[in-house]
Amino acid sequence: MTIIQHIDAREIYDSRGRPTVEVELHVHGCAQAGRALVPSGASTGRFEALELRDGDRGRLDGLGVRKALTNVRGEIAAALIGMDALDQHALDRRLCELDGTPSKARLGANAILGVSLAAAHATAQALRIPLVERLEQIWQPHAQASPAPARLLPLPMVNMISGGLHAGGNLDIQDVLVLPVGSASFRQAFEWCVQVYTCLGRTLTAAGYEGRLVGDEGGYGPQLDTGARAIELVVEAIEAAGFRPGGEISVGLDVAATHFYHDGRYRLAMHGAGSRRNLDAGQLIDELCRWVDAYPIVSIEDGLAVDVWDGWRVLTERLGERVQLIGDDLFVTNPARLRRGIEANVANSVLVKPNQIGTLTETLETLALAMAAGYRPVISARSGETEDSTIADLAVATGAGQIKIGSVVRSERLAKYNQLLRLEETLPGTQWIGGRVLRG
Repeated sequence: MTIIQHIDAREIYDSRGRPTVEVELHVHGCAQAGRALVPSGASTGRFEALELRDGDRGRLDGLGVRKALTNVRGEIAAALIGMDALDQHALDRRLCELDGTPSKARLGANAILGVSLAAAHATAQALRIPLVERLEQIWQPHAQASPAPARLLPLPMVNMISGGLHAGGNLDIQDVLVLPVGSASFRQAFEWCVQVYTCLGRTLTAAGYEGRLVGDEGGYGPQLDTGARAIELVVEAIEAAGFRPGGEISVGLDVAATHFYHDGRYRLAMHGAGSRRNLDAGQLIDELCRWVDAYPIVSIEDGLAVDVWDGWRVLTERLGERVQLIGDDLFVTNPARLRRGIEANVANSVLVKPNQIGTLTETLETLALAMAAGYRPVISARSGETEDSTIADLAVATGAGQIKIGSVVRSERLAKYNQLLRLEETLPGTQWIGGRVLRG
């Protein structure tokens, strides 16, 4: 009843209005197809698995995905029809072998991931179990190397102010987020974040930032001079909402330093209109340390540029005992790159995005590797998202402990938050660890 019978794909659109891939996979004897929608990033690391785009400038600026659809319907379908979708590991191995490139550039990571995730959805339906339970089954061989409990509701890292490539370059750093570390449940955590977001809107107005423009992930996108000013505004909003900064709610940063790194220097805005300094790695680390001293920051993502391994080692020595240091562009959900980071004692956390690596099995391999090494995984959405909520189930099924979806507005974000609310209410055995996840 789980033999693959038919695979189809269509071109749909993500939250930025760009084409993306949707895959439907049918197994024998199950009337309903398993369906998966593939997200797309704006702030992409150069070591990520590669999307396949059409490149036809006469249509959708070359962003169409008809080539990827052709690969799903043709070569991929021909290779997988007749396989048992219940063996997710064999299916994903076949997809990787079929593509034959390290970056999945030939068939397209968007085509491959769509098929991989659609298979998990299809088998869940065939077995008549929720997706989260099917993901637990697939996770089990990996979980043996991981100490994390299953069915752990993740602590949300919620976007408040957006910058960088997520908001048109209005701010050098990419995101200022809040982490509701003192909350007693996922529902309370999310409610607190909604309160802070509402108060932040008022705080921005009172400070003279009249525009209510938001970035790709729903965070406010005011024109600000410095990252420090963005952090200050979020701290003010936490206080205005009636919470203690660093007590009930703390702050996280996505620096995305690669995007303001040029010729070995970091071009970071300083106080004063148009004023910038060209910083070396040591000077940027000093700046991050000053921010950690001054503000209730508990998490920093991509504090230095990708492949600056010596600088990352110093950053980890300076701040690794005080805050969570997340590698996103650095690790790109790739087990080989994460293994290198673990061996070099670089960072202490990894952002996990399935479309960075291209299959469900490889995503789980990275998760298991991180957990076994004591690195905190953070399941993450992309800036170009869809209503697909698979990552919410994935976070709970693997006990990852943290999730980064975006802000508390826009339906492609709320689809995932709402699924977590449902799982907390309906799934037996769920646990809440909250801010304790940051303490190991």
